[in-house]
Amino acid sequence: MSRKKHYLCPVMETKKKTKILFVCLGNICRSPAANGILEQMVAQRGLQDRIFVDSAGTYSGHRGSLPDPRMRRAALERGYNLTHRARTVSEDDFYDFDMIIVMDDNNYERVSRLAPERKYLDKLYRMAEFTTQYPEYSYVPDPYYEGAEGFYLVLNMLENGCEEILKKLTDKI
Repeated sequence: MSRKKHYLCPVMETKKKTKILFVCLGNICRSPAANGILEQMVAQRGLQDRIFVDSAGTYSGHRGSLPDPRMRRAALERGYNLTHRARTVSEDDFYDFDMIIVMDDNNYERVSRLAPERKYLDKLYRMAEFTTQYPEYSYVPDPYYEGAEGFYLVLNMLENGCEEILKKLTDKI
């Protein structure tokens, strides 16, 4: 069921927060890592009252699960404690979020089909648009089937991308 009119949650009504949703396939590797990285950057800069971060997946098979243990371990080595529980992206996310940032083209296609109207596609971005230090990548690779080096590469890319996202946001807020 889709909503015709969007209502802000009562907590958000007093101050408009910029709301960012990261999306990958299962919401157990890339998107929860991006969520944790950006949340920590936001907290370090004292911007929690201005920026809200969440993540979701296009596949519902991991719903309710913690991030992959390999991603949690690699992230913890860098000081990120990933505690997000996987959820599935929905049409309502287009109403609720200002930016929906996907990790690859498959995610982009699946999420774009959820848009309630064409105008909402303006909220949809690819993470590779922000990973300025990795011009050779047009997507953030899924580390699920890779070794440990795949998780570290993804964390490097996400740290770079999240920093760039935050720069763009703080120029506006």
